[in-house]
Amino acid sequence: MSIVDPKAKLEQLMKLDKSRLPEDGGDGCNRLIFSNSPYLLQHADNPVDWYEWGEAAFEKARRENLPIMVSIGYAACHWCHVMAEESFEDEEVAACLNSQYVCIKVDREERPDVDSFFMTVARILTGSGGWPLNVFMTPDRQPFFAMTYMAKRGRGGSGGFMGVIERISAFWQSNPTEIIENSGNIMEMLEHLDRGETGECAELKAMEQGAFKKLEEIYDAAHGGFGTRPKFPMPVYIGWLLGQAAKGNGKAAEMACDSLKKMRGGGVWDQLGGGLHRYAVDEQWLVPHFEKMLYDQAMLSDAALEAFRLTGEECFLEMAENIFWFVGNELTAPEGGFYASLDADSDGEEGLFYLWDKSELQEALGRNARLFYSFYGVTEAGNFEGRNILHIPLAAEQFCEKYSVPAEELGSVLDECREKLLNLRDRRERPLRDEKIISAWNGLMIAALAKGGVVCGYKGYVERAAKAADYILNKLRREDGRLLRSYLSGGNAAVPAFLEDYAFLCYGLIELYEATLDEQWLDRALGLCDDMVALFWDKRVRRFLKVGLDAEQLPVRMLPECDDVIPSAFSCAARCFIRLGYRCDRADLIDYAHALLAAPLDEAKRNPLDQLGALQAFSMLEDEPVRVVISGREDAEFVFECLNAIKSYPFANLVISHADEQPGRSLVEICANGVCYPAVDELDGLLGLLKSISAARIEE
Repeated sequence: MSIVDPKAKLEQLMKLDKSRLPEDGGDGCNRLIFSNSPYLLQHADNPVDWYEWGEAAFEKARRENLPIMVSIGYAACHWCHVMAEESFEDEEVAACLNSQYVCIKVDREERPDVDSFFMTVARILTGSGGWPLNVFMTPDRQPFFAMTYMAKRGRGGSGGFMGVIERISAFWQSNPTEIIENSGNIMEMLEHLDRGETGECAELKAMEQGAFKKLEEIYDAAHGGFGTRPKFPMPVYIGWLLGQAAKGNGKAAEMACDSLKKMRGGGVWDQLGGGLHRYAVDEQWLVPHFEKMLYDQAMLSDAALEAFRLTGEECFLEMAENIFWFVGNELTAPEGGFYASLDADSDGEEGLFYLWDKSELQEALGRNARLFYSFYGVTEAGNFEGRNILHIPLAAEQFCEKYSVPAEELGSVLDECREKLLNLRDRRERPLRDEKIISAWNGLMIAALAKGGVVCGYKGYVERAAKAADYILNKLRREDGRLLRSYLSGGNAAVPAFLEDYAFLCYGLIELYEATLDEQWLDRALGLCDDMVALFWDKRVRRFLKVGLDAEQLPVRMLPECDDVIPSAFSCAARCFIRLGYRCDRADLIDYAHALLAAPLDEAKRNPLDQLGALQAFSMLEDEPVRVVISGREDAEFVFECLNAIKSYPFANLVISHADEQPGRSLVEICANGVCYPAVDELDGLLGLLKSISAARIEE
């Protein structure tokens, strides 16, 4: 099967009648042809005799006494594609792997449990991780070697990946005992992490101060963001800083807001089509790694909304709406769910879809080209391999002042140019879209849209969130009600959902309830909380697991959970339990929140930046919530205006309830700061009350 275009190849593989294929895939295919994962299907015509993760592969390894190679990646991963082309599509590499190993391919988005386990192994063995992640293990699944991308051959035609697999194979045949001993030592280290012993919890204020100091140390004052290169958006950091800013920390506000503005002006932001690329390879946010992930869009739009609530600056509202527009155009399924990602590559070249020659722009834009060049930093030489990544060197206000251009004229010209270029770009070969719909990532996007609809005052965003929530709750559930991890149209959802799926979706449903006051979303969120207890609470050790008790268990079950580019499932679940515990007077949920936070808070004393979500949740337990009760029809315009006003303030611990309708009018009652205030029935009165409550909480 020789199809060069990756999209056409994937479409053909998905449409293929597989009912008559043999178990090993048959001529020109391997076992991955039966997969429902776009990433695995990308490898279905490799000459490597791939297996999916499962007992068939492990049984063969035991029977034939062969080491196992597990290769983990995802559909939008540029370096996964490069390694596939150089090694996994190569007959010489495949011959060695097929004769000396059992080879397993894993989609890290479909099996985050497997990915998390082996990423921990990689960090123990090498000090770092990334994708593609290739881990070698014994037939009884004990890992002993890990590596990320490596070319087939090193310099001079020796070494490289080919050399690694040849040396490991030779050593396995000559000295397997030493490999088994080493793998046993690695498992002991993992089991030590597994114990997760906790001590006394430090004072919240001391932990927050420690975390803030760490972020100050790595903050890039010149370019925004944290650390050097490569530079990731890290919305978890930004969200936590905005929470500290709401408590009166001005420096935290500056760090968070400046970082968002610098990203928005950089090449890491798609200046035409909207949305954020995965990360920048430089400090200035200029050159991105061009893939686009749903979770980044969800979390950055959420952070931008929080920045708007804190500052009132319209640029942050524009950021969030820009992302919502992109997700609506590019990552939304017709039925309402949200797709996983867009690839970095098109036409076999990274970023080609997003790059521009100056002459191409001149031809398309005519008399407006000069202004467009100046605003978006376009040059003859380009800034990326001879082409231009569009970015904004000067903010619009500074640009207008420097070039004496009226703001209205600038906006009008740029809008006209962007429309022309989007139409032109749409004729190019588009990056491959991974149309896998993942419960957890959809939960994050549902939350952002629901919150965004209220904050922006636009019900259309809330409706999109509700449509996606209905889709997930109907399409990604088994008949017994068990939530599933992911779904690809035309396939069968099969992998049981993980704690992060339940927690993130629950978070989305809570935000949806607070945007609509529709009790169905509250009931469904409570149902997910009860499911989390039933499926993930291990009564023997009194701890939550990341993998359900009813699902496959890896050799080490309780590896540490921390915030990374997405928040920890533990901290998100804890925040859901706290919000619903307060809202529904469920003391048991508050107790489970404490259990979820025990190990993370102990770890926060040593590595606070890994546990910012836990600190947020702990703060919710320590601080009195702002309790709001709205009475009146939930679909009444006044009620939506009240929700808009309430959600415009950055209350970190907010509990919204809906009471039975009062005859003839709607009322809002608020209890905060130890006081229950008289009910208000006018918007002006509510705004005044909210302003005084917010000011009082900052003074505390």
